[in-house]
Amino acid sequence: MHQIYDTQAPKKPTNVSINSDLLEKSRSLGINLSAALERALAEQVRAEQRAQWQRENAGAIQAYNRFVEENGTFSDGERKF
Repeated sequence: MHQIYDTQAPKKPTNVSINSDLLEKSRSLGINLSAALERALAEQVRAEQRAQWQRENAGAIQAYNRFVEENGTFSDGERKF
Protein backbone atom coordinates (compact mmCIF):
# COMPACT_ATOMS: atom_id res chain seq x y z
CA MET A 1 0.00 0.00 0.00
CA HIS A 2 1.21 3.51 -0.78
CA GLN A 3 2.24 5.36 2.38
CA ILE A 4 0.74 8.82 2.78
CA TYR A 5 3.51 9.96 5.11
CA ASP A 6 7.14 9.13 5.89
CA THR A 7 6.86 6.19 8.29
CA GLN A 8 10.60 6.51 9.03
CA ALA A 9 10.37 10.14 10.20
CA PRO A 10 11.45 10.64 13.81
CA LYS A 11 8.81 10.60 16.55
CA LYS A 12 7.89 13.94 18.08
CA PRO A 13 6.47 14.25 21.60
CA THR A 14 3.02 15.84 21.54
CA ASN A 15 0.51 16.69 24.23
CA VAL A 16 -3.09 15.69 23.62
CA SER A 17 -6.22 15.82 25.75
CA ILE A 18 -8.20 12.60 25.96
CA ASN A 19 -11.37 11.70 27.82
CA SER A 20 -10.10 10.30 31.13
CA ASP A 21 -12.44 7.29 31.15
CA LEU A 22 -11.47 6.35 27.61
CA LEU A 23 -7.79 6.74 28.52
CA GLU A 24 -8.08 4.46 31.54
CA LYS A 25 -10.04 1.81 29.64
CA SER A 26 -7.53 1.82 26.79
CA ARG A 27 -4.63 1.51 29.25
CA SER A 28 -6.33 -1.37 31.06
CA LEU A 29 -6.69 -3.15 27.72
CA GLY A 30 -3.03 -2.61 26.86
CA ILE A 31 -3.74 -0.41 23.85
CA ASN A 32 -0.68 1.44 22.59
CA LEU A 33 -1.95 5.01 22.50
CA SER A 34 0.76 6.33 20.17
CA ALA A 35 0.19 3.55 17.63
CA ALA A 36 -3.60 3.90 17.84
CA LEU A 37 -3.40 7.66 17.34
CA GLU A 38 -1.02 7.27 14.37
CA ARG A 39 -3.38 4.77 12.71
CA ALA A 40 -6.40 7.01 13.28
CA LEU A 41 -4.58 10.11 12.03
CA ALA A 42 -3.27 8.31 8.96
CA GLU A 43 -6.80 7.20 8.06
CA GLN A 44 -8.16 10.71 8.62
CA VAL A 45 -5.39 12.24 6.48
CA ARG A 46 -6.03 9.63 3.76
CA ALA A 47 -9.77 10.43 3.78
CA GLU A 48 -9.17 14.19 3.66
CA GLN A 49 -6.64 13.85 0.83
CA ARG A 50 -9.10 11.66 -1.11
CA ALA A 51 -11.88 14.22 -0.63
CA GLN A 52 -9.55 17.06 -1.65
CA TRP A 53 -8.50 15.17 -4.80
CA GLN A 54 -12.15 14.56 -5.69
CA ARG A 55 -13.00 18.25 -5.22
CA GLU A 56 -9.99 19.34 -7.29
CA ASN A 57 -10.83 16.91 -10.10
CA ALA A 58 -14.63 17.12 -10.06
CA GLY A 59 -14.76 19.12 -13.29
CA ALA A 60 -12.55 16.67 -15.19
CA ILE A 61 -14.50 13.70 -13.85
CA GLN A 62 -17.80 15.27 -14.90
CA ALA A 63 -16.39 16.08 -18.36
CA TYR A 64 -15.15 12.52 -18.80
CA ASN A 65 -18.48 11.05 -17.69
CA ARG A 66 -20.32 13.30 -20.19
CA PHE A 67 -17.93 12.21 -22.94
CA VAL A 68 -18.50 8.52 -22.15
CA GLU A 69 -22.28 9.02 -22.07
CA GLU A 70 -22.19 10.69 -25.48
CA ASN A 71 -19.47 8.60 -27.17
CA GLY A 72 -19.03 5.40 -25.20
CA THR A 73 -15.60 4.00 -24.47
CA PHE A 74 -12.91 2.59 -26.74
CA SER A 75 -13.58 -0.97 -25.61
CA ASP A 76 -17.39 -0.92 -26.02
CA GLY A 77 -17.17 -2.89 -29.29
CA GLU A 78 -14.86 -5.48 -27.75
CA ARG A 79 -17.11 -6.66 -24.93
CA LYS A 80 -18.29 -10.25 -25.13
CA PHE A 81 -20.91 -10.04 -22.35
